Amino acid sequence: MDLANLQLGTGNLLSCLVRLLSKEPEWLNAKVKFFLPNMDLGSRKEAPDPAEGVILQLRRLHARGLATWQAFIHCVCMELEVPLDLEVLLLSTWGHEDGFPSQLGAGEEGCSKSQLHHELAKQYLQLLRTSTQQRYGGKNPRLGQPLSFHIAPILQKSRDTAPLDTQEEAVMGDPKAEDGILELFNTKAKKGSRVIVVLGKSGMGKTTLAHQLCQKWADGQLDRFQALFLFEFRHLNLVTGLLTLPQLLFDLYLSPKSGADTVFQYLEENAHHVLIIFDGLGEALYPCSSRKTEGPDASGPIFTLFSGLCNGTLLPGCWVMATSRPGKLPTCLPVEATMVHMWGFDRLRVEEYVGRFFRDNPLQAAALAEVQADRRLQSMCAVPALCQVACLCLHHLLPGTSVGQSAALLPTITQLYVQMVLILIRQSHLHPTSLLSLGEVALKGLEAGKVVFYAGDIPPPMMAFGAAYNLLTSFCVRTGPEHQETGYAFTHLSLQEFFAALQLMASPEVDKDMLPRYVTLHSRWVHRTNARLDLLDYLPTFLAGLASCACRPFLSHLAQQDEVWVGAKQDAVVQALRKLATRRSKGPKVMELCHCVDETQEPGLAQLAAQSLHYPLSFHNFPLTYTDLAVLANILGYRDAPIHLDFEGCPLEPHCPEALVGCGQVENLSFKSRKCGDAFAEALSRSLPTMNSLQKLGLTGSKITSKGISCLVKALCLCPQLEEISLRNNQLKDQELLDIVEMLSCLPRLRKLDLSHNNVSVSTLLSLAKVVVTSPTIRALQARQTELIFLLSPSTETAAELQGAPDLQRNARQREEAQTRNLRLRKCQLRVHDVETLIALLRDGPCLEEVDLSGNQLEDEGCQLMAEAVPQLHITRKLDLSDNGLSALVVHCVLSALSTCRTLAELHISLLQETVVLIFAQEPEEEKGTQKRAAFLDNLMPQMPSELPPSSRRIRLTHCGFQAKHLEQLCKALGGTYYLSHLDLSGNALGDEGAALLAQLLPGLGTLQSLNLSENGLSLDAVFSLVQPFSTLEWILHLDISLESQCFLLRGDRRRRDALAGGSLPECPAGAQFLGFRQCCVPRSFRLRECQLEPSCLSRLCEALEKCPGPLEVELSCEVLSDQSLETLLHCLPWLPQLSLLQLSKTRLSPRSPLLLANIFSLCPRVQKVELRYPHHVSLHFRSSEEQEGVDCRFMGCGLLQEHVEPLCWLLSKCEDFSQLDLSGNLLGDDGLRSLLECLPQVSISGSLDLSHNSMSLESALYLVETLPSCPGVGEALVNLGPEQSFRIQFSRQEEAGKTLRLSECSFLSEHVPRLATGLSQALQLTELTLTRCGLGLEQLTILLSLVKRPTGLLGIRVEELWVGRVGVLELLRASAQASGNVTEISISETQKQLCVQLEFPRQEENPEAVALRLAHCDLETHHSLLIRQLMETCTRLRQLSLSQVNLCDASSLLLQSLLLSLSELKKFRLTSSCMSIEGLAHLASGLSHCHNLEELDLSNNQFDEELMGTLEEKCRLKKLDLSHLPQGSWSLDMLTRGLSHMALLQSLTLSRNGIDDVGCCHLSEALRDVTSLKELDLSHNQIGDTGAQLLAAVLPRLPELRKLDLSANGISPAGGVQLAESLSLCRHLEELRLGCNALGDLTAKVLAHSLPLQLRVLRLPSSRLGPEGALSLGWALNGHPQIEEISLAENSLTGGLPQFSKGLPLLRQIDLISCEIDNQTAKHLAASFVLCPALEEILLSWNLLEDEAAAELAQVLPKMGRLKRVDLEKNWITAYGACLLADGLAKGPGIQVIRLWNNPIPPDMAQRLQSQEPRLDFAFFEDKPQTLQST
Repeated sequence: MDLANLQLGTGNLLSCLVRLLSKEPEWLNAKVKFFLPNMDLGSRKEAPDPAEGVILQLRRLHARGLATWQAFIHCVCMELEVPLDLEVLLLSTWGHEDGFPSQLGAGEEGCSKSQLHHELAKQYLQLLRTSTQQRYGGKNPRLGQPLSFHIAPILQKSRDTAPLDTQEEAVMGDPKAEDGILELFNTKAKKGSRVIVVLGKSGMGKTTLAHQLCQKWADGQLDRFQALFLFEFRHLNLVTGLLTLPQLLFDLYLSPKSGADTVFQYLEENAHHVLIIFDGLGEALYPCSSRKTEGPDASGPIFTLFSGLCNGTLLPGCWVMATSRPGKLPTCLPVEATMVHMWGFDRLRVEEYVGRFFRDNPLQAAALAEVQADRRLQSMCAVPALCQVACLCLHHLLPGTSVGQSAALLPTITQLYVQMVLILIRQSHLHPTSLLSLGEVALKGLEAGKVVFYAGDIPPPMMAFGAAYNLLTSFCVRTGPEHQETGYAFTHLSLQEFFAALQLMASPEVDKDMLPRYVTLHSRWVHRTNARLDLLDYLPTFLAGLASCACRPFLSHLAQQDEVWVGAKQDAVVQALRKLATRRSKGPKVMELCHCVDETQEPGLAQLAAQSLHYPLSFHNFPLTYTDLAVLANILGYRDAPIHLDFEGCPLEPHCPEALVGCGQVENLSFKSRKCGDAFAEALSRSLPTMNSLQKLGLTGSKITSKGISCLVKALCLCPQLEEISLRNNQLKDQELLDIVEMLSCLPRLRKLDLSHNNVSVSTLLSLAKVVVTSPTIRALQARQTELIFLLSPSTETAAELQGAPDLQRNARQREEAQTRNLRLRKCQLRVHDVETLIALLRDGPCLEEVDLSGNQLEDEGCQLMAEAVPQLHITRKLDLSDNGLSALVVHCVLSALSTCRTLAELHISLLQETVVLIFAQEPEEEKGTQKRAAFLDNLMPQMPSELPPSSRRIRLTHCGFQAKHLEQLCKALGGTYYLSHLDLSGNALGDEGAALLAQLLPGLGTLQSLNLSENGLSLDAVFSLVQPFSTLEWILHLDISLESQCFLLRGDRRRRDALAGGSLPECPAGAQFLGFRQCCVPRSFRLRECQLEPSCLSRLCEALEKCPGPLEVELSCEVLSDQSLETLLHCLPWLPQLSLLQLSKTRLSPRSPLLLANIFSLCPRVQKVELRYPHHVSLHFRSSEEQEGVDCRFMGCGLLQEHVEPLCWLLSKCEDFSQLDLSGNLLGDDGLRSLLECLPQVSISGSLDLSHNSMSLESALYLVETLPSCPGVGEALVNLGPEQSFRIQFSRQEEAGKTLRLSECSFLSEHVPRLATGLSQALQLTELTLTRCGLGLEQLTILLSLVKRPTGLLGIRVEELWVGRVGVLELLRASAQASGNVTEISISETQKQLCVQLEFPRQEENPEAVALRLAHCDLETHHSLLIRQLMETCTRLRQLSLSQVNLCDASSLLLQSLLLSLSELKKFRLTSSCMSIEGLAHLASGLSHCHNLEELDLSNNQFDEELMGTLEEKCRLKKLDLSHLPQGSWSLDMLTRGLSHMALLQSLTLSRNGIDDVGCCHLSEALRDVTSLKELDLSHNQIGDTGAQLLAAVLPRLPELRKLDLSANGISPAGGVQLAESLSLCRHLEELRLGCNALGDLTAKVLAHSLPLQLRVLRLPSSRLGPEGALSLGWALNGHPQIEEISLAENSLTGGLPQFSKGLPLLRQIDLISCEIDNQTAKHLAASFVLCPALEEILLSWNLLEDEAAAELAQVLPKMGRLKRVDLEKNWITAYGACLLADGLAKGPGIQVIRLWNNPIPPDMAQRLQSQEPRLDFAFFEDKPQTLQST
């Protein structure tokens, strides 16, 4: 049979089918009857010709539809003896939905016409084939290629990992050559278009492949296609008109001789045998319009036709193949289009190409040797186009060079092209400058987007040169049916770009400043438009290559310029690249930058680019070749730091990993792509052993088979430095996984192996588990569904080798990690039959820390087997059998395991949550830390050190459905449990009956630590049942019940439980009574919340609690508590003598509740504190003894009105003494204050009265001033009517003491001043008045001072207003002069806006003659004479004048001089931080020179001259001198030392921050020898150093009265510190010692510890380089010190060496331990010491390492510290849990004002919630310091 004829159309095929069926009429009739059962075949008209009868029946079958026709054709092929070739044609043509014989639809009339059509089509197809044969028959070799040969390309489909098999294609015309390329056309698409896109970078051979396909088709090797058309978009771009598809095929390619419509119709009918190739899709100019073609007759632009062919609207079913560079492809391509990546040559193909190029050439061996020896040349040859150019260059270079020299001349792509051009120039004897004309053509074409040129575009000489040496190629350009001409183009686009780069670099017309705009980086993802082609992709690379120094001679010769001119241009390119290198680009731009930098061969530029690369460096979703990675590896060679390379979704050349051979900078290498297959794995295997720095390797999402894995395994065994390997999602099979795991022993440093998302069976998983158990380095296997991860621990030797030096602590930790192994097989479909294997594995293998079998399908039988085998299993910590289908039938079996397994520590079973977890006891040394933490969580109380018994057990049987009937059997089973500590029966259905029964059975369970009965449907009756064991069983200390939330929890003290179990309690150490260690001091707590408390219930509850031992704390909480219930509760309190605390939290009370609570003082005298605080909080504290102390009563925010004042005061009068009465936040108002002040004498108050926030006005403030004389015991009053609304009164027991009144923001008007003055005049006991921002102006103040008149006594008035800082000293003195009494003190501070005047009554008038005499000595202006006269009269008794931060003008200083001359009684003068002129200094010096009676002089922080310092020599009576912050020069220090020699009475000397060095200290020490009365010496913040310290050490013993010494921040080391400490032993009266901020060290501390005087009150050693040893020495010396009040050891490293004060410090007020590295353990002993310091007021522990455990210890001791006011815990590690504990401690410590918790790990919302509940918790950055009263 003639196959060729059969392929011409379905007509011939139909004839063959008719002849075949004519021989089988019976079979055909049966089949027609089968497919057409309703048709009457007997009545049909018999056809005279049997063939016509067959055709008639076939037409009937055809008319039935496509499905019937296809089924019939398959029956023919299956049931009849059909020749094989005919069967193939039948199935391929009509056996699928595309094939439908249109001939059967026509009548017999069309048969002859159809034959005519077939003949026309046959003629055209033959013409098409003949034309193609002629086109490729006489092709000449290009670029000097000696032989016509072709190396098969590497083609890879986008969804495949293995390259298409084209390696068999060896020689043109080989019949096997079709096999590989035909795989391109094996698509699964059955209808529509078949579109193939071949993607490849420039030079890969895409155009060659297109022409090769044409040639193969012409030679008959692609016989599946009847017609093949090839179009190039660079030609199609020249067509500007609209075309139809027939015009495209016939007018632009090949026209039929006749019958064009008939031929096109034939092509449509046989479209699946038509292949249309479009070369250069990336160069297409296509519009962005959405125009579509509706049929073959519709016209449109070229690209619209291309779009129609791809989408199947034109020539449906045809094959379309397009070639393109990688980049953004047009959207017209269908989603199902096949993407094929065309890769370059691998190593074997390069060698094959070189071998064939030099075939029969004696240079063949030398050429192969050159390529094999030079990696850079080999990487360039991976690009086929460059390989051809390289062979051409070697062909001419090898004869005249030595071995290796030829390859050295070809280091870059650019220089490769340069050598090619030089060779062609030598062959053609062309002048080099002529090449610039060709370069000009190339550049203009690129800039215009033009790649096709005509004869007029290229000079004739260059045309001849390019044609002779195949630099240019010619072709016929058809733009229409009658229009064609010859076009020219560069052989390759890169060649055009190279010549354009030559033009830019060598042409004098191109300035160097123009070059940077051509040096750009393209992302390769730009969207092409129809404006112009972007053909400059590789131009920057060639420019960079020509910027190399090696190209300078060539460019100089080409441009006919010197090398300096060329170098300037090259520098411009390099500088442009430097800018790009610093931009830290990503993705494709990074790769293009690497190509450019590598071409320059500039080491400095390469180093800059390498250092600027990102870490990690990621490449996503764009193709990469071997050449790309080779260039990247070259650049990385200049990088110092390691790098992480991440390739995700990138199409990768199969052999590209070979480019990374020897790349030592890669620390982490990751590939994630489905396109990576065995070839890729084999190439990677050759690189891995050479990458010595590689630590992490990832190869995920690939399609590697066993072949690739075997190569990888062999390679990984040679990479001992690897630490992490990821082979996720590679579809690996069982054996491959086992092979990988077997090689783990070869990787000593490996820490993690990830094999997740592969295909692993259960049997293989168990085999892997066995490997984990037996391998010494694998510490964990984590398997969960598709997850499979191995965690490994390097050996100790390997870890030490990695560190380079032994690290014992690190090695110990690594050994510990290596010894702990975990096996987690979660949701792995394990079944019952796998249990035996698991048990054998866990029984016979070494110990595992954790085994997790949750989420499997073990069911009851499997869980029971595991439970029975538990005693034999080597599990040290945890066994998880959760979510395995366990039912209630097996629970008792698991419980029975407790009696046989002594290492079981905890069992948790929850059938509802499908939880079955067994926790085992740890080894003793591992258990120690866990015990301490467990002890802290179990019992937050002060405890004695004790060990947790090794078999302490927790049993949690939650949500198991247990009822009361099960309890007896359950308790019987639990009664035999060894050392049961915690029992959790929550979530069951015990009910009240079960609670009552359990209360009876509870003693049989032994001494528990906790019992949880939550969520068991219990009511209030169950509460009374549980109170009975709470009162009788010693181990129950806490009963916590929330009825609505169904929380029922009984807890005990862990160590108390251990003692009870042992039979005795431990002995209490000395001082333990403060900590509450004795049995009688351990408090019990009963909490009942969320229930309705009726009077009867409360009576019953109190009656039940009577038998409970104390001390007892009771907390009750209900929504509403009636007055009757509250009265009942209060009347029951005397029945409970053991009660220490009663709290009503979150309980709403009636408005009468304050009066009811006030009656408690008559009902129960033991009450110590009563607090009623909004919202709904009541707390009653009771004394433990009958000692009478002040009672604290607080009714805050209770809505108290005026009408409540009188009955409330009557009830409060029953209490003998109130230390604090707080009525703040109520509604008393002005009238309520009047009533309260009237009733106040009835109430005995020795402390404070707080009436803040009671809606009081100015009237209340004035009334308070008026009533102060009648208020007994008032010591101080504070009123602030601003936003703070403060109103506090402090009482004093010393009735004769003066009273202080502070008024703030009271807004006095002028009419209020007389009333205020009257009140002040009558309040004779008022000694001090402070007016802060009260609206008093200067005039009102003057009036106030003049109106206040008293018969006798002193009154100090302090005014703080903004105008004080503006009016000046003169005006303030003028106002002071108007006072009605004698002014004894004046203090002015302009910065603080403060004026203080002290008046003495009665006023004593001075003799007018004496005043006139003093005025005669004053040189004052006329307008100041009156002022000075008034001052002399008013200030005749002035004893203190203080001017701070004032600006003294000359007039003021002159007035001051005159005033000083008249002040005979002046004792204290203070002028600090002020400013005056030189003349003013002279006035001041003159005035001071006459003040011979001065006792205190403070001139600190000023700039004074020699004259002023000279006045010191005359101050013989001076007792206190402060010259701090004055730079002491040599002259001033001399004057000071001379002055000191006359100050025999001097007691205090302050010279802080005066810049005194060791020389100055020497002079000062000599002067101090005579000042034997000195009590205070401050030389802080100078530079005396060790020499100065030694000099002072010699002087200090001669100062017998020395009380205070401050040498902080003086650069003193142990060399001077030791001598100084030794001398202090002779200072018997020393009270304050400040030596902080000196590097004293432990040695000084030890000496100081033996020298501390007994009178020492303050010791401050912050930041003194003290360690634990020195701190312990000081602690030993201070322990029990009778006088110490303040200690500071801040900013020293005191870990483990904090002093403990077991003997107590009775007077200690403040301890500063900021930033001392204090941890929880140290804090525990420290808290015990705090309790032994009863006077402690402030504790500073910020910036340490305290956690919740330390907070718990502090919370326990806070209530025991009665005077504590402030605790600073900033910047620690206390969580919200620890803050809650501190809040509880605050509730029991009423005197504490604030606890600072800023910058602890507490969420803001939680901090806000805690602060709303307890305002004394401060979480803010700035501490809020409210104005407080000073107790007298």
